[in-house]
Amino acid sequence: MAEAYIVELVRTAGGRRNGRLSGWHPADLGGEVLNALVERSGVDPETIDDVIAGCVTQSGEQSFAFGRNMVLASKLPESVPAVTIDRQCGSSQQALQFAAQAVLSGTQDIVIAAGGESMTRVPMFSNFMLHAKAGIGTSPFSERIKRRFGAKDFSQFIGAQMIAEKYAFDRETLDRYALESHRRAAAAVQSGAFEREIVPIPIDGPNGPEMHVQDEGIRFDASLEAIGSVKLLQEGGVISAANASQICDGASAALVVSEKVLKEQNLTPLARIHSFSVTAGDPVIMLEEPIPATERVLKKAGMKIDDIDLYEVNEAFASVPLAWLKATGADPNKLNVNGGAIALGHPLGATGTKLMATLVHGLIACGKRYGLQTMCEGGGMANAMIVEALG
Repeated sequence: MAEAYIVELVRTAGGRRNGRLSGWHPADLGGEVLNALVERSGVDPETIDDVIAGCVTQSGEQSFAFGRNMVLASKLPESVPAVTIDRQCGSSQQALQFAAQAVLSGTQDIVIAAGGESMTRVPMFSNFMLHAKAGIGTSPFSERIKRRFGAKDFSQFIGAQMIAEKYAFDRETLDRYALESHRRAAAAVQSGAFEREIVPIPIDGPNGPEMHVQDEGIRFDASLEAIGSVKLLQEGGVISAANASQICDGASAALVVSEKVLKEQNLTPLARIHSFSVTAGDPVIMLEEPIPATERVLKKAGMKIDDIDLYEVNEAFASVPLAWLKATGADPNKLNVNGGAIALGHPLGATGTKLMATLVHGLIACGKRYGLQTMCEGGGMANAMIVEALG
């Protein structure tokens, strides 16, 4: 039976909007993680079959075959092809799934799954808002779609609020979760938990050249009072910017290979891709889909939620992982143990392989075996994947 192995996973430390990574063109930032991935893994770059790159806002500097531009900005040979995909926030998790499918099918042996997003240089929604301002089109959602679902618009912010109401989460519950995300992320930095996965990025600091190696969004002095003082996104709601993911610049990548390549190139795998799924449901509430995606991948794997040692559920909004915990009955002490996007940032197209880097390295560090990753995606979709750590 064919297997797909992850040999290496890397990511940049997150950069705040207009922060430490804002001077980097997104293609160049992606090129840096590709360089690090190849160097750390020891793979022969001439043998790479393909690069699959996730990116959500494919406009401006992230347009015109962004994945290929990542390759051209790297040290990889120009003979390495690339493709760019958009499954919204799960784009690079889907890239990893496509890479695994290519290897499992036997059609390719060495595939890089990657993602990049500069939310500073290519702001969220700019790929259609600039068109609308120029009088070219109005909305990606046609009137037919709106009539079908009885919706005036499709908004992740509305979806997050709907989930909070459905599962009876008040603001304090969400704010306490956000505080815990910052505390866990701060503890992870202080313990060196992220050092193995982070690619140092050279930047111009206030005192001259330096390396960006620490996630910029972590609030080491976070308090419930400070989080609770942030203005709500809608009157009478419970969602605020403080209990939602941070806008972030970043890139990440994973190397997936066949068993044959492991032997031929004497590579050491970090993990085996065990099972994966992708599902879709209600596009209005939108962000609840990680729950059925998790159920499906567990069923495919013949496993139960308690068989999993660590979970990474993207913290798009605090209501999302909290609803996932409530619905699955998972152990909260296994969830996002090093913090999540509320503290570390959510660089959209890069988040999928970013979370997988944290999950696999986290499993290895604590001597655990199975990890599950899932994330909500625009349009009411979700990917879920189970990996087995081998390191």
